[in-house]
Amino acid sequence: MERVIPGPGQESVWDYPRPPRLEVTSKRVRILHDGIVVVDSVNAMRVLETSHPPGIYVPPSDVRLDLLSRTSRSTMCEWKGAATYWTLDTRTSRLEDVAWSYERPVRAFAGLRSHLSFYPGRLDACWLGDERVDPQEGGFYGGWITPDVVGPFKGGPGTWGW
Repeated sequence: MERVIPGPGQESVWDYPRPPRLEVTSKRVRILHDGIVVVDSVNAMRVLETSHPPGIYVPPSDVRLDLLSRTSRSTMCEWKGAATYWTLDTRTSRLEDVAWSYERPVRAFAGLRSHLSFYPGRLDACWLGDERVDPQEGGFYGGWITPDVVGPFKGGPGTWGW
């Protein structure tokens, strides 16, 4: 693994903390799928964790909740608590477990309560500010990669033990 040195205006995921940090982002978040605006938010938060591109979480008031339904899947994050998963159902597609939320996060992440995060690689288009997002590699993590974040990033082959 060779760390990428951040250039002007960039941040390295290797400078992110562990345990992770929760912070507000001033960047607009937009998600489109099947021609529908699923998310449009200027009230998003991001989770920064060593070796991961930021996880982006939006408040439920900025999400088309009429298109989402809870699934039976749940996972446990050592930092944030138990995650609930959501299915997106549009007029032409159904994406199982495409988003997740923390309904009762641990105290350090109380600001994330009921905010939703989406897997950008499973949707037609996700934007953070004016940048179209690239998904974090692998199927487990849901980080949002933009040109202002450099890695290498956890998630691809051979990175599980990082």
